[in-house]
Amino acid sequence: MNKKEEKVTLIPLGGVREVGKNMLAIEYGDDIIIVDAGVKFPDESLWGIDLVIPDTTYLMENKQKVKAVFLTHGHEDHIGGLPFFLKNINVPIYGTKLTLGLVKRKLVEHGLDRKTQLIQIKPRETVKKGVFEVEFFRVNHSIPDGVGLGIRTPAGLIVHSGDFKLDQTPIDEEVIDFGKLGEYGQEGVMLFICDSTNVERPEYTPSEKVVGDTLYKLFGQAKQRIIVASFASNIHRLQQIMDAAVKYNRKVAVVGRSMINVVEVALDLGYLKIPKGLLVELDEINRTPPENTCIITTGSQGEPMAALTRMAANDHRQISINRGDTVIISASPIPGNAKLVSRTIDNLFKRGAEVIYNELELVHVSGHAGQEEIKLMLNILKPKHLLPFHGEFRHLARFTQLAGELGISEEHVVQADIGDRIECGSEEIKRVGKVPSGSVFIDGLGIGDVGNIVLRDRKCLAEEGVVIMVVTINKDTGKVMAGPDIISRGFVFVRESEELLQRAKEELIKVFKECEEQNITEWSVLKQRSREKLSEFFYKEIKRRPMMLPIIMEV
Repeated sequence: MNKKEEKVTLIPLGGVREVGKNMLAIEYGDDIIIVDAGVKFPDESLWGIDLVIPDTTYLMENKQKVKAVFLTHGHEDHIGGLPFFLKNINVPIYGTKLTLGLVKRKLVEHGLDRKTQLIQIKPRETVKKGVFEVEFFRVNHSIPDGVGLGIRTPAGLIVHSGDFKLDQTPIDEEVIDFGKLGEYGQEGVMLFICDSTNVERPEYTPSEKVVGDTLYKLFGQAKQRIIVASFASNIHRLQQIMDAAVKYNRKVAVVGRSMINVVEVALDLGYLKIPKGLLVELDEINRTPPENTCIITTGSQGEPMAALTRMAANDHRQISINRGDTVIISASPIPGNAKLVSRTIDNLFKRGAEVIYNELELVHVSGHAGQEEIKLMLNILKPKHLLPFHGEFRHLARFTQLAGELGISEEHVVQADIGDRIECGSEEIKRVGKVPSGSVFIDGLGIGDVGNIVLRDRKCLAEEGVVIMVVTINKDTGKVMAGPDIISRGFVFVRESEELLQRAKEELIKVFKECEEQNITEWSVLKQRSREKLSEFFYKEIKRRPMMLPIIMEV
């Protein structure tokens, strides 16, 4: 077969038309490799859900084809779904030192560390799996040890950017591998899979070092205790906070489970350089003069149970916000979290803290490339086709426009949806069908046992409350022997609504009398009629539709 006629199939199982749960399957013949296996954190419409992971039904149906998982970096939206995936498909995992360090801790929690083969790679190393040859190249991001992938297939070269930005002055001095990108451009790139998160921003993304300059200035101005909230995984940011603390003679304590975990891993693997005696326990910080203390904490997104949120609400067991404290929120709100962050900032101000956030000072920069950086990547690689990734639909659409400005026509750019089968060859790229796909909800220990019906019921319970009707009837005659009694929760306050509930009981009595007269004793019919009558009554009276739970006992 002529090389021009060869086609490779790409199947995004997450990470397109959304931000989170990144997962991409690349298939050719009897071989499948997977890039990343992430999670998405639930929004407020997903009542009680802990995590959202990709639906991997297609991969489970073809598990004999799956050869390996390749990880681009250690963020949760790229590695968080691995433990759930590995319970069904046990394949080798390839990643850099820090990425695998974070993965290993996660696998230990799930009891999978001894069953899983973790293989450490370095930039410019190559791994062959089936027909695929995967080469790793250095990229800059908001976590160390990020890589992109050069994937050679029988159809042509695919370059996957991973999450990236072009930081010319990175904290670890490891600049993106422009040399390797140039080589790919010379070789000929069939498809470029590109991070599109910041495609709406016209400028370059500032260097992480800019944040360090701001932190030094703020540490120099602060008179009392400093509390810094940041993403736990932003190790370069943590390093700069530690450096500022050293300069201004402040002891540092770390608060929040995820922050403590990342700091421990980064210290063990040498990604954080901290002088001896700088890090102390929280109880020691509380005994240290405020002007000599710094606390690094989780909660930059206003998460209800995170440490900073609890401090702001005066609900933290060990830390109270004092008047004159300086609180630095070194992160920007993830889409959907703006209200939570705003509430936390308000609460901190109420407690007398001086709150610094990105609208006031440059205390955060993104880890994703802006338009000018994406243009530079496209001009270096000169790809035939494009697949924008890691973005909502508006990002994918804007990416297509940006590509058009550089002369890449729309038919060479695919705005993929989750589950699309995308065939790519040297001449064309197109959708050719769908595979089973979507979201799987993690609720406690349950995986996928909470679906849309359960979520709908939780929504109803949260917004309208529940009304329980209890009645005892004669099994043979249908005559009411006891009740009906009405119990409500989250619906109306019983003492103030006695008259309403009494009238509701009277309506129920009429229902059961009618059924008795018609000799209806089937409990399912009785339940349906009583539910309909109560629902109609309450909506007519107070315009609410609580969840109705009729309980009928037969004697």
